[in-house]
Amino acid sequence: MAMVLSEEAGMLKDAAKGFLADSAPVSQLRRLRDEESADGFDRSTWKDMAEMGWTSVLVPEEHGGVAMGHVAAGVIAEEMGRTLTASPYLSTAIMGATALSRFGSDAQKGEWLPRIAAGDAITAVAVDEGRKHNPVNVTTQAERSGNGFKLTGAKSFVAEGHIADMLIVSARTAGGDAEKEGISLFLVPQDAAGVKIQRASMVDSRNSARIELDGVEVDADALLGEVDAGYKPLESILDSGRAGLAAEMSGSAQECLHQTVEYLKERKQFGEIIGTYQGLQHRAAHLYSEIELGKSIVLKTLQTLDMAPDHAAMMVSAAKSKMGQVAQLAAQESIQMHGGIGMTDEYDIGFFIKRVRVAEALFGDANYHTDKFARMRNY
Repeated sequence: MAMVLSEEAGMLKDAAKGFLADSAPVSQLRRLRDEESADGFDRSTWKDMAEMGWTSVLVPEEHGGVAMGHVAAGVIAEEMGRTLTASPYLSTAIMGATALSRFGSDAQKGEWLPRIAAGDAITAVAVDEGRKHNPVNVTTQAERSGNGFKLTGAKSFVAEGHIADMLIVSARTAGGDAEKEGISLFLVPQDAAGVKIQRASMVDSRNSARIELDGVEVDADALLGEVDAGYKPLESILDSGRAGLAAEMSGSAQECLHQTVEYLKERKQFGEIIGTYQGLQHRAAHLYSEIELGKSIVLKTLQTLDMAPDHAAMMVSAAKSKMGQVAQLAAQESIQMHGGIGMTDEYDIGFFIKRVRVAEALFGDANYHTDKFARMRNY
């Protein structure tokens, strides 16, 4: 497949860029932070996104979606990265839709996918239990109880956890704490008895939560996929989110470069435009080349997810690792080339370095995915 966007994806990209620049600029994130918003995102903007079909790009047509695929989802995520749009798009429109459309039962699809497509339901994936991403390390227990299961344990760093209507929870139904076999996935309503959710304030002013499960009872219909065989579906769900994050970081990196180049064209020092200094030109050129490499691998990854999702894991890790490194480089170089004012709250550039740090770590940082890539290549 050609490494270019289709005409349809290009039109979606232009529409997303225009809408987000007007309706969800960085100033909206600043306002949400300053007002200490209880939701952490603007529900009116989220509803507008749903009306434009963004929440349904990965939902099959028979469930009210438009089924445009991961390239389309990534195009939207990339433009969100440019404006640091705070929304449950990643957790819901990408990961939640992937989980249910690929692994849900007919009843689960019928209940949740139309609501996701309409922007009426928010989902969150509760997988990690420690400080570092490790989806194999599952100590949350799911014991058989009556006609279903009883869940006990805790999850940390659950993106959009405190606003989610439904949680996708990994729990152990067999095996040891660090074994792939014996992991099962469950759909847990946020308001289920025994669910305790504590919102965490993140450095990027985005949503995260710690979730405790104290004997939460769910029936057998809450099982997503097969019992004891949830690790492979979980990795597929996570890979969809990792690719979305890579696309978002690509947008953030591009915007960092754009804002920095514009600043270099205007800022004077000793009577000279600092953009005329060759040292700064070299740094900007190097950053540009790294961003272009990152854009290519992200697009290839999104195309692979659309064409062969069961064989995309290696590409996803390559994209998440590379784009995580590039986005951090872009944010750091932007701060450096803005000088001291780059660290002040007056300039938006500081918001980018905070978001990039969180996005790079979420669902596995560059080191995690470099190691994973090497293991898949039998290095």
